[in-house]
Amino acid sequence: MLSAAAACGHRREAPLTAARVEYSPTTRPAAARHLSAASTLLHMASAAAADPGAAYKLLLSCPAGLPRSRVSVKFDQSFDRIPHPDAALEESISEIWNQRLKQNPSSYSGTKFRYGGHAVHYKDEPNKEYCVSLHLGLTDYSTFVGTNLNPLWEKFLVPSEDDSVHCQHMSNPLGNGAIVQTSDEKIIVLQRSYNVGEFPGYFVFPGGHSEPQEIGILAHQTDEKDLGVLNERVSQEMFDGIIREVVEETGVPANSLTEPIFIGISCREMNVRPTAFFFTKCNIDSSGVQELYSRAQHGFESTKMYAVSEEELRGMTDRMPGCHRGGFALYEMMKNDAKKHENEQ
Repeated sequence: MLSAAAACGHRREAPLTAARVEYSPTTRPAAARHLSAASTLLHMASAAAADPGAAYKLLLSCPAGLPRSRVSVKFDQSFDRIPHPDAALEESISEIWNQRLKQNPSSYSGTKFRYGGHAVHYKDEPNKEYCVSLHLGLTDYSTFVGTNLNPLWEKFLVPSEDDSVHCQHMSNPLGNGAIVQTSDEKIIVLQRSYNVGEFPGYFVFPGGHSEPQEIGILAHQTDEKDLGVLNERVSQEMFDGIIREVVEETGVPANSLTEPIFIGISCREMNVRPTAFFFTKCNIDSSGVQELYSRAQHGFESTKMYAVSEEELRGMTDRMPGCHRGGFALYEMMKNDAKKHENEQ
């Protein structure tokens, strides 16, 4: 697999770039905070006016794109969901899930990685490159349906500027999404099936979830000697998982894709739904990708594939759920960062 970072011509950014990755209002430099906050608010305001489900916020932005070597995971039980002190609200979780089972008896409560925040740190090297550590716990699909998709979902939230505290009673499984660029520079977009549980008929990027069971995780381990190895396996699954989702949903072979680069995490305002986004290039052109889509393993999850220009994609974002609209914002930031670097040379 080629490196997507190399394919895009991404540079090793100067130390100042690392200061821009945090989207926490309390940690960003003032100038960066004001500029990005204004841009994000404009996106959110216009999206929310048309569709409240399209509003988003960016939890983390890495405009230059981070390769696998600069993204790690801290997998720990401390990042699991904390039960809400309101017993009635907690009971509603199983009630909502039971309602879902009546509507769709084939629903399955699979284990998921729970997003519990992140940290940014610097490598001990002369170029001062920054790395991101994702804080992950465990959750499952039934708890996601019973908290994030609960009609009372806002009651689970804690008033706090710290996102990990704000969402501590939420399931918050970390979804993933991929901006896939074909060899003729089109971006792949799917239209969701009308039979799916979330945002039927909406446009989305290929994606889903990295899966704990793919690497043999069913519960937390207590053997501290193996924690380093376990964290490494989970880190690798973040990147393997997005390739797997792209292959299953589009039908393109894995060896046609460059190694993905991590560009950030967006969160849909409605239901506080977090999604990690990646960028990868495909060495097949848009017509070839369309042909492969007809044989996609998970093609039933969508009704149609589009391969569109960046301008066409911008016009489709009004019909995207907020987490994927945020993914487009992260992609634009990546493109703008690359253009800025080209102009500086």
